[in-house]
Formats: sequence, structure tokens, C-alpha cells
Amino acid sequence: MANPGNVAGGYKATISNPNTSEEAKDHAREVLENMESTGEVPTRDDDSNKNTGNVIGGHKANLKNPNTSEEAKENSRQVLEDMGADS
Repeated sequence: MANPGNVAGGYKATISNPNTSEEAKDHAREVLENMESTGEVPTRDDDSNKNTGNVIGGHKANLKNPNTSEEAKENSRQVLEDMGADS
């Protein structure tokens, strides 16, 4: 049996791939939603299983990345504020 985390990672990659058709992306979203609703994998918005230091570090790195959009940076600022971490 395949590792559910690896399977979910593959579907997430499909969704992010600009060369993937919308039909394939829609299918990947459906499968991921099903895997999340059954508890097979944590939801994409669930940070409870993640190392807090890594989450904070990722958002801080996002703020310094010149290729990151202002919208994404604002999201990172908000997450850091919500977590009580300095940006």
C-alpha cells in the first residue's frame, strides 16, 4: 500500500504544476478533499502536526523572498502575528 502522505504530495504537485490540465487539477483536488475528509491525511490548512519552529521559519523566509507576492507576504505577516512570532 502506498504511503498516504506521498500520495497526497503527488496530488498537491499536480495542482501546482502549470503544465497540468484543469481536468487533472480538479481530479487531484477531489481526491485530496476525500483523503482529508476521511482523516487519511491532515487538512492542507492544519498546522497542528507541523513543527512550530519550521512553520515560523518558513513564513519568515517568505517575507524575505524577492519572488514572493505582496499578498503572500501579507498572509505570512498575519500568520506570524497570530502565532505571536516577530516578523
